[in-house]
Amino acid sequence: MLVSAPGNSNLLRVSLREKGGIPFKCGGGLCGTCKCRIEKGLEHTDTVKAKERKHLTEEQIKEGYRMACQTFVNGDVSVSW
Repeated sequence: MLVSAPGNSNLLRVSLREKGGIPFKCGGGLCGTCKCRIEKGLEHTDTVKAKERKHLTEEQIKEGYRMACQTFVNGDVSVSW
């Protein structure tokens, strides 16, 4: 699925709007269910937040994992979950 979004868009909100299917329960960085992997375009995401570090290991972060509810994008990304 390919979708368009304005710059500095929240990844989970884009997924919800476009019916992309990223799973979530809280949407506020508390539960960790929206963990996803940025397959391409990691350089187009903002910095990893403290809330993400509570749910992701350093290894996962290095592999491109992020929490969609905490991630904002400013360019093309490819995501899996």
